[in-house]
Amino acid sequence: MSENARGCSDGSCTRESCAGCEHSKESMLEQLNQYSSIKNVIGIVSGKGGVGKSFVTAMLAVLLNRKGYRVGILDADITGPSIPRMFGITGKASANEFGLLPELTVNNIKIMSVNLLLDKEDSPVVWRGPILAGTVKQFWTDVVWEELDYLFIDMPPGTGDVPLTVFQSIPLDGIVIVSSPQDLVSMIVKKAYNMAKLMNIPILGYVENMSYVKCPDCGKEIPIFGESKLGEIASETGVDILGRIPIDPVLASLVDKGEFERFSCDYLNGAAEHIEKCMK
Repeated sequence: MSENARGCSDGSCTRESCAGCEHSKESMLEQLNQYSSIKNVIGIVSGKGGVGKSFVTAMLAVLLNRKGYRVGILDADITGPSIPRMFGITGKASANEFGLLPELTVNNIKIMSVNLLLDKEDSPVVWRGPILAGTVKQFWTDVVWEELDYLFIDMPPGTGDVPLTVFQSIPLDGIVIVSSPQDLVSMIVKKAYNMAKLMNIPILGYVENMSYVKCPDCGKEIPIFGESKLGEIASETGVDILGRIPIDPVLASLVDKGEFERFSCDYLNGAAEHIEKCMK
């Protein structure tokens, strides 16, 4: 039986009924803002919250920015936005006749987040799914990103409505799946992996956060959440582990101060190089 599109092999799909096939993807993609040009779009995802997607998103964005690339971050975690705080951005997004204008970090990383549109950053976003999904689409269609080499999308957790909207509405070139060492999270990683496969989104690799803590006296690495299972998942799925990030009080302090661009660790240098190589 011939395959008429990726993810659709029986020849009977319609653009509305087959969510995973190329026909559906083409019909549902939103048009990028006409004053923007983005070469590579990378989603940072996980199957659950609290594993550090925003942290990994921010670190990869800074590392690619340090390599001289033009980088932006689309904060798609509408109900739990944290990107502006990490970079010390307290101003509000403005607009002109061409669309919304992203805010800039100290080193000119462009950022758009719902927290840049709220009166107060601690105001809750009590919106239903369709409005959340529509807001993410607007960050793609209505924001004047201008020219970017990389746009990182900090995805909301899970495999529900808003992640599905991003997968179907924005042309992702690849995703990075974020995990932590707990056994429960290993199961959740597979959910994110299977969703990406269903939607025909390339998986660039895994990043494990909170892998260990290093003893300040002897330097021993202590796996406080138990031994990692990510190696087993990587072998099973054939996806590379791009990096492991420990619990680092220095990084936590930089986040709290809004000075994340000042970090000097090399935990994800290999991940940034891998992304750079894959996207060329």
